[in-house]
Amino acid sequence: MATQDFRPEKKISIFYPPQRVLMGPGPSDTHSRILSAMARPTLGHLDPVFVDMMEELKSLMRYAFQTNNLLTFPVSGPGSVGMEMCFVNMIEPGDKVIVCRNGVFGGRMIENVERHGGVAVVVDDKWGEPVDPQKVEDTLKNNPDTKILAFVHAETSTGVQSDAKTLSDLAKRYNCLTIMDTVTSLGGTPIYIDGWGIDAVYSGSQKCLSCPPGLSPVSFSERVVNLVKNRKHKVQSWFMDINLLLGYWGSSRTYHHTAPTNSLVGLHEALLMLYEEGLEHSWARHQRNHKALKAGLQTMGIEYVVAEPYRLPQLNAVHIPVGVDDKEVRRRLLADFNLEIGAGLGDFAGKVWRFGLMGNSSRVENVIFCLNALETVLSNMGMKVERGAAEVAAYQTYAANTMTV
Repeated sequence: MATQDFRPEKKISIFYPPQRVLMGPGPSDTHSRILSAMARPTLGHLDPVFVDMMEELKSLMRYAFQTNNLLTFPVSGPGSVGMEMCFVNMIEPGDKVIVCRNGVFGGRMIENVERHGGVAVVVDDKWGEPVDPQKVEDTLKNNPDTKILAFVHAETSTGVQSDAKTLSDLAKRYNCLTIMDTVTSLGGTPIYIDGWGIDAVYSGSQKCLSCPPGLSPVSFSERVVNLVKNRKHKVQSWFMDINLLLGYWGSSRTYHHTAPTNSLVGLHEALLMLYEEGLEHSWARHQRNHKALKAGLQTMGIEYVVAEPYRLPQLNAVHIPVGVDDKEVRRRLLADFNLEIGAGLGDFAGKVWRFGLMGNSSRVENVIFCLNALETVLSNMGMKVERGAAEVAAYQTYAANTMTV
C-alpha cells in the first residue's frame, strides 16, 4: 500500500498568542508568577515532593473557601466538571432536587439533575435578580421529600449575587443538603463555607484565582462524604466518583488518574498569591475597582442590569446603549485595543455587555484602559460621549474609596 501524505497543506510554525487584556467573564489575565510556576520541571503525580505540594494546595484551598472540610481538592477539569461531580455523587435515581434558576448556570444545574436520574423542582427568578428566599421556602414546604437545594452564588451570565447564608439556613431547616456554584465568586467576593453551612461547593481556576482554565476547586462536608459512602447505587461516573478519588487526594495516595501536575503547581501559586494578599484585601480590591468602573460607565450613559445591593464587583453586566452595534463594539475593542469584554448569554444575548474585573484583571490600570478604549470606540461609531470624562470619574472614585482593610 502506498504511503499517504497526511502533512498539512499550509506551513505550521510556533504559535504565539497575542497579548490581550482579558476583561470578559473569564478567563482572566494570568499573573506572570503563575505562568512561571507552570513552566517549572514536570514531576510524576505520585512523586513524594509533588505529594507534599498537594497537601499545601489543599490547605490553601480550605483557606480560600473558609472551611475545614477534609475533602477539599481540585478536580482535573473546568468548573463544569466540578459541577457535575457534585450532582453525580449526591443524586441517586428518583431523588428530588430543588434548583434555583436566575440565569444560564442555574439552567445547567437542572440539566445535571435530570441526566443523573433526579427530579428537578425549579424555582425561577428573573434574570438579573437574586434568588428569592421566600419562593425557595414555599417550594420546600410543598416538597417535604426534597433531598438537595442547589443554587448559584454568583451568576456569571447576569452579574447577580444571591444570599447564600439565607438559602443554606432554609435548606437546614427543611433537612436538605446544599450544592452551591462559586465559579465566579471564589476569591472575588466573601464566601464562608463553614459559616454558612454549605455541603458541596465547586469553582473554577480561571476566574478570580487568575489561573489558566482546567481545574475546578471543590469542597464537600462530612455529610456528603457519608452520603456517598452509603449510596444504594454506584456513582454513574467512574472518573468523578468521590469514593475512588478519596484514595488519591486522601492519605493513601492510591493511583486514580494522571493528574495535570504543572497545572496544579500553577493553582498552588495562584492560591498562595491569594493567601499573601489576604482574602479581605482581595475582596476590597475587587469592590474598589468595580466602583471606579461603574462611575466611568455612567458618564457614557451605560446602566447596570443588576440592582446595586446584589451586584457582583467582579462581573459587571450592563445594558448596551440603544442603537449601538454590540458585535461591532466588541470587534473594535479586540482588534484596535486587544481588549476582550463579554457578550450576553441566553436571554441577554445582544442586550448586555459583561465586564470582568477578576483576579489579576482587577487592576486600576485595566479599569482606566477599558474606559478610555470604550469611549474611543463609541465616539468613533457616532455615539455622543464626553471624551475623558470616564477616566476623571474613575479617578475621583478611587480617591474617595481608599482601601482600609
